[in-house]
Amino acid sequence: MFGSWMMESCRKNKPELTAYAVQIPSHFPSTDFYNNNPITKEGFELGRRLFYDNRFSVDGSISCGSCHEQRAAFGTYDHDLSHGVNGSHGIRNAMSLFNLAWQNSYGWDGKYTSLNAVYTAHINSPIEFGENINNIISKLKTDNRYTQQFKQVYGSSDINQQRIFNALTQFVSAFISGTTKYDSVKQNLKTFTASEQAGYNVFLSKCNSCHAEPLFTDFSYRNNGLPLTVLNDKGRMSVTGSRADSLKFRVPSLRNLYKSYPFLHDGRFIGFEQIFDHYQSGVQQSTTLDPLLSNGIQLSVAERTALVDFFRTLTDNTLTGSNSFSAPQ
Repeated sequence: MFGSWMMESCRKNKPELTAYAVQIPSHFPSTDFYNNNPITKEGFELGRRLFYDNRFSVDGSISCGSCHEQRAAFGTYDHDLSHGVNGSHGIRNAMSLFNLAWQNSYGWDGKYTSLNAVYTAHINSPIEFGENINNIISKLKTDNRYTQQFKQVYGSSDINQQRIFNALTQFVSAFISGTTKYDSVKQNLKTFTASEQAGYNVFLSKCNSCHAEPLFTDFSYRNNGLPLTVLNDKGRMSVTGSRADSLKFRVPSLRNLYKSYPFLHDGRFIGFEQIFDHYQSGVQQSTTLDPLLSNGIQLSVAERTALVDFFRTLTDNTLTGSNSFSAPQ
């Protein structure tokens, strides 16, 4: 009798959760991420509330969503550098968070090898959240909505770091950018205009080596010839300590460029023409410069125009406009 009661009790305490269906386009590469990190609708909603909660910052001024804005494909919009507590600024532009399931490291320099490491670093950084996880947990425990949601997702109302980080990952890993016109063309649902097709052809011949489709990044770290600024940010070298990695930064995805300017690791460029000018005549030679850029990238006026038209087809209005990803009411 006692054993039967215990088994029944465990079944009653186990939460009944609803699987969250992640829509991965058929032309995307495979990933095991979701097998190891399943998403439920309840966990997604808890992560959504945490993502937009200003109580993660020491002064209650910012949340994850402050720098990773939905309208900017979960990157920074209209700011060159990310903003933190007490009016502080970082030295980099906040990277967009979509398609995280295909990454094995995170950030412009690949410093973080897990999303949990990312959360910890942002929470503890004095120029970002300036907080610590124990204080955050104490603040969340005062909110009855959280105690109810944690119990719904995890079977008890206990709020701890592991559960917070798990819920955040359930939310952010659902940011998949795969509903653009480009994706529809790849699925034979739409066709490019003549100019878009011309731009696609230019992309394949002059950009695809680094910004490999369909994710539009190969996730490598490269020196693209940008001059060092007063920020003195040497990129990947700060992680590895190797001079061979000086001025190397992650190749960013070209998806959603129309939504996420300014561009590059420090947001120094605000328009496509500045980027084209840099690659055509502004590449700074150095021992770590990517060999593919030793002669720059030459683009005619027509090629520039066509590329911009193609870049527009990489805009994912579903990702940036869906109410399911916006701040909860």
